[in-house]
Amino acid sequence: MQILKLDPRALKDNPDDTRRSKSSPQSDALLLATVKAVGIIQPPVISPEVDGGNGYIIQAGHRRVKQAIAAGLEEITVLVVAAANDNGAMRSMVENIAREPLNPVDQWRGIERLVALGWTEEAIGVALALPVRQIRKLRLLANVLPPMLDHMALGDMPNEQQLRTIAAASLDEQRQVWKAHKPKKSERADWYNISRALSKTRMFAKDASFGDDLAAAYGIEWVEDLFAPADQDSRYTTNVEAFLGAQQEWMTNNLPKKGSIIEVNNWGQPELPKKAERVYGKPSKSDHVGMYLDRDGKVQSVAYRMPEDKKTKKGASSKTGGLAEADDAIVDAPKPRPDVTQKGQDMIGDFRTDALHEALGRAPIEDDMLMALLVLAFAGLNVRVDSGATDTVFGSKRFKRHAARLIGETGKLAFDGETLRLAARSMLIDVLSCRRGMSNSGVISRIAGDAIGADNFLPNMGSEDFLLCLSRQAMEAAAKEANVLPRQKVRETRAALVDHFKEERFVHTAALFAPDPQDIVDLIRSSEVLDDDDCAEEADVDEPALDGEEALATPEDEVDLPGSADDAPEAVDPDEEQDAYGIAAE
Repeated sequence: MQILKLDPRALKDNPDDTRRSKSSPQSDALLLATVKAVGIIQPPVISPEVDGGNGYIIQAGHRRVKQAIAAGLEEITVLVVAAANDNGAMRSMVENIAREPLNPVDQWRGIERLVALGWTEEAIGVALALPVRQIRKLRLLANVLPPMLDHMALGDMPNEQQLRTIAAASLDEQRQVWKAHKPKKSERADWYNISRALSKTRMFAKDASFGDDLAAAYGIEWVEDLFAPADQDSRYTTNVEAFLGAQQEWMTNNLPKKGSIIEVNNWGQPELPKKAERVYGKPSKSDHVGMYLDRDGKVQSVAYRMPEDKKTKKGASSKTGGLAEADDAIVDAPKPRPDVTQKGQDMIGDFRTDALHEALGRAPIEDDMLMALLVLAFAGLNVRVDSGATDTVFGSKRFKRHAARLIGETGKLAFDGETLRLAARSMLIDVLSCRRGMSNSGVISRIAGDAIGADNFLPNMGSEDFLLCLSRQAMEAAAKEANVLPRQKVRETRAALVDHFKEERFVHTAALFAPDPQDIVDLIRSSEVLDDDDCAEEADVDEPALDGEEALATPEDEVDLPGSADDAPEAVDPDEEQDAYGIAAE
């Protein structure tokens, strides 16, 4: 190695220089100004010709030599080194990368030239300070159709996603598509349509529920996506039919109890059986599970509940819908959409019940509060109990297991405080419910949930499913409260809210447990009416029989006799009962 002063015009360019595309005019102008101001700070590297000539070949510093000539320098300082076995290919590659980034096409071609000269991918990665995965990625891109590469070298590059699609296609497919979409001279290529014509549906291994045995049985071969992040499973296959077939067989072999495979509609949503109600909260043991494949081929499941068979009461007349016809009838304006739809109310009922049960099982509750909750629970609308004299209790199978915890080996009550608390919590969970329908406890469950802070256990309701149930005004109100700017279209506002509530928790005010004050007033009023009726009944019972006649059981007295065929609870005005408890069993 030696240092010489030579005329820059006497130096020859390296025919194997890595940089083939021209550098930008801005970088050349900046380098020229630097050379004129302070000269060349780092000498170019040259080596003697090896083919018998007496000149010198530039190994590194082509731009510096060129700008020295442009600046009119007579001599420059150069560093003379021995020629490398690869004619300076690696040295030129490192030099160009370290100074001005190479054009991507030049990088791909440079790595291919190094591989052809005997460099391994690991050695290239160490020399260029690049991971081996990146080297393999660049080598894959070097397989792009040469005419496409030539056009990309001119500066017209597709984006990364389009480049991935093009590189994954075969050369024959690229050739046909390039022939159909080849741009004219000085025009940009339509990379969107080129990549679209070469794109294929990919099914990823990370979405597969089946194992290697089914993959081999269906002839699925995984291909690694070198453009994906290194810490992810990026294997995929374009054999969509085989992938979906393996997923279907896996679902068939792994159906849970009360499970079934269901179809999806045109929007990729599951089609539940007729009259089935989707369960948005925690499913119970009696609920059904439907398994299906979404648009990405993933196995998804949905819980749903089938309605119970309702027996028609004797003498009950069927209700028919319709409008009364009348001459000169005035058509009323359509009613405005409520803030929350019927489906939304069902979802709120599920959310409330799950939160109430979780609060009953985990929230701190004092003993006196537990006693009060038990009184409230058995006043719920969903509690069905016959007269105690008949020794029949609806739902006894569920209640017996809680009572058994409190019975000792001698058959008598024997328990500690913790066992009593656990039994009380379990009993309350079985009794209290906010679900719409026959199991709704009404305002009783709302009071109980508000008393123990069940609002804190409500889930995040900022999902697409629930926000679809909100009216425009309700959604805009939620957006205003969350400081989200409402959009012109409802679906855009809804999408903005879904994105906003991915990290934050949203609970609609209609789902909170605090009951309507009017419901509390009606509840207190109904208790006063029942107390007055009880006093009147006691007065009738204490009154002695007149004229020594034997007191006989009247029809009214027969109502209180156990086992009577006409045994029924005390008559209450249906309208008053509906207003007091808010029964939602349409």
